[in-house]
Amino acid sequence: MSTTHDYGTGAPTGSGDAQHQVELTIHGMTCASCAARIEKKLNRIPGVHASVNFATEKARVNYADAVAPDDLVATVVRAGYSAQLLADQAGSSRAVHDSAELRSLRERLLGSAVLAVQVIAMSMAQMVPGLPVPDNVEPLSLLLTAPVVVWGAWPFHRAAWRNLRHGAATMDTLVSMGVLAAFLWSCYAWFVTDGGFVTSHGVAGSGNHAHSPVYFEVAAGVTAFLLAGRYFEARAKRRAGAALRALLDLGAPDAGVLRDGQEIRVPIDSLLVGDEFVVRPGEKFAADGEVLDGASVVDASMLTGESIPIEVGPGAVVTGGTVNLSGRLRVRAFRVGADTRLAHMARLVADAQSGKARVQRLADRVSAVFVPIVILFAMATLGVWLAIGAAAGTAFAAAVAVLIIACPCALGLATPTALLVGTGRGAQLGILIKGPEVLESTRRVDTVLLDKTGTITTGTMALVDVLPAAGEDADDVLRRAAAVEDFSEHPVAAAVAAGARQRLADVPAVTGFRSVRGRGVHGVVNGSVVLVGKPAWLAEQWSLPLPDTLDAAAVRCQVKGHTVIAVAWDGRIRGLLSVADSVKPSSAEAVRMLRGLGLTPVLLTGDNESVARCVAAEVGIDTVIAGVLPEEKVEQVRRLQRQGRVVAMVGDGLNDAAALAQADLGLAMGTGTDAAIEASDLTLVRGDLRVAADAIRLSRRTLRTIKGNLFWAFGYNMAALPLAAMGLLNPMIAGAAMALSSVFVVSNSLRLRSFRPITPSVG
Repeated sequence: MSTTHDYGTGAPTGSGDAQHQVELTIHGMTCASCAARIEKKLNRIPGVHASVNFATEKARVNYADAVAPDDLVATVVRAGYSAQLLADQAGSSRAVHDSAELRSLRERLLGSAVLAVQVIAMSMAQMVPGLPVPDNVEPLSLLLTAPVVVWGAWPFHRAAWRNLRHGAATMDTLVSMGVLAAFLWSCYAWFVTDGGFVTSHGVAGSGNHAHSPVYFEVAAGVTAFLLAGRYFEARAKRRAGAALRALLDLGAPDAGVLRDGQEIRVPIDSLLVGDEFVVRPGEKFAADGEVLDGASVVDASMLTGESIPIEVGPGAVVTGGTVNLSGRLRVRAFRVGADTRLAHMARLVADAQSGKARVQRLADRVSAVFVPIVILFAMATLGVWLAIGAAAGTAFAAAVAVLIIACPCALGLATPTALLVGTGRGAQLGILIKGPEVLESTRRVDTVLLDKTGTITTGTMALVDVLPAAGEDADDVLRRAAAVEDFSEHPVAAAVAAGARQRLADVPAVTGFRSVRGRGVHGVVNGSVVLVGKPAWLAEQWSLPLPDTLDAAAVRCQVKGHTVIAVAWDGRIRGLLSVADSVKPSSAEAVRMLRGLGLTPVLLTGDNESVARCVAAEVGIDTVIAGVLPEEKVEQVRRLQRQGRVVAMVGDGLNDAAALAQADLGLAMGTGTDAAIEASDLTLVRGDLRVAADAIRLSRRTLRTIKGNLFWAFGYNMAALPLAAMGLLNPMIAGAAMALSSVFVVSNSLRLRSFRPITPSVG
């Protein structure tokens, strides 16, 4: 399956130009300021709207006909970064690049750490009386620090120089300035004092001249700490995107296609709609299709979160990416490539991870102006300290600490990493979050409208009860009725036939079958003409009214919302069959879970009041809105919104699509229609209503994580900057704190991977 995310044309813009969408992979971004700068450059192109995500290293770009994709790539390159159309980049090449980048970081980290530890140890040793200090500490410190500053910190210097050439400043600018300033000042302070040496702790070393302290250990230590932070941040980001990569890797690489009676292996991209392919035990289905021959059980857990294997046979629908566990199957493909359910799920997850919540856009705006302000603040700190008569070394230390402590890494990672992990975890559980703005809606929702058919109920008719007349055998009534109904395609007839197959060992043959549209069926079974249909039809057409006892039973069934059909032969009505759309076993528990989240459940259905009330009572819903047409469902949502309620809607049918779009939060059952899924904000891959509660819980927890991350990132900078400016933070400690802040934010986001659903069979 292709991992390309070029989604083609969209709706026309106001100018009449068609809109296209493409994704770019961007390399070289080191902080949120880089992402904000690239986004600004792209958005300056007429007809372009771009969103750049620092965590995923991608840009989602909508562009008009007048713009070429190559122009977008060129714009990013001119900004000082490298870019490539995602459609042109294979997943393997991206993985190779990521691995090489991580390996380079690890090598620089290890080399810098080994050298920095020695420099720091020599510096600290001079603070403890009695500890041996090597002769010529200053030249040794210089020799050990120089490779760290030049080679270890090279990624920071390279990025800072690239940004300087384009008139921009980013986090790397602050780091590069801080590290170089500490190193160059130390060299100056040592050389101009004729070989004297004083550490940043103010303790004299060799030489006889008092002078400003030097900061070799600061330059080496800060570089090592920042490299450690960036390395662990990169590793964590890879882990955060693991769920989406696993989803993309679910697809089969090839398929055994039947061509001219021969089975040949072809790449997945060569599979066409209508092709028949063979799936053996242990193999993945190459596409969505219909089983033509064979019987097996299918493991769909990686795709749906459902742990119980599914039995399939001729006529069953199978999904690409799921695993055939037992028998050999012959399948006809009806959705291939980018049209498969798996590909659609991957696109939804990628869309959500590439989008931005409102809180992230605020962070982007702050990051865009933060670095220049910090540089000015550091210069002001240096000037104020000198103006009040402080030593040059003290003023210098405070300014360097300001530069290093203020790097906005955590700010840029706060939202996208949480989105990355939260949406990925949702995909593993069969919960597809369409965009980050959905998270805000889940926090405010207080009312949830539940469609009845297909959401609370199974959506298919099932045999509920057999009510024999006095002296008749229930199994005999069902056996004869099923023999006739088995020839009919009506949903009620299918329910009777299916119920008989479950309850009885055999069903007799029928001859002379006839169907009267909208009324009933009849045929000869065991030598008798058997009539099965509406009681009114039997009374009017065949002069067979219901006996009083059966008439009373029919009324009781109809009050419950059941469909009643009568069965007669040899001039007498022998019994009644009760058929209904049965409530899903999990629906009552799902309603309790939704109540536990502070939501008020409301049943919204087009069925009559009595049927709706019965279903509502069975699952524990107090408020019922019944007898509404599809277009009236939208008005009911609006009515509740006018009352000040924030409304969620759960549905699965074509008639729910408009209401799902109108609701503040739309949740579509993945077993429903494409229209409903497209109109929703959240898609529940399984048909279990309990997953709706899990989806809201996961969304709310993701939002809490984002807000916690932003609070830490903003709070950290606001608290640390004054301390650094007042000289209360050693620059090396500032570097360690800055690195740890980024690692903390990413690690806090990774906690979402431990989210556990309430639904027992999920995960």
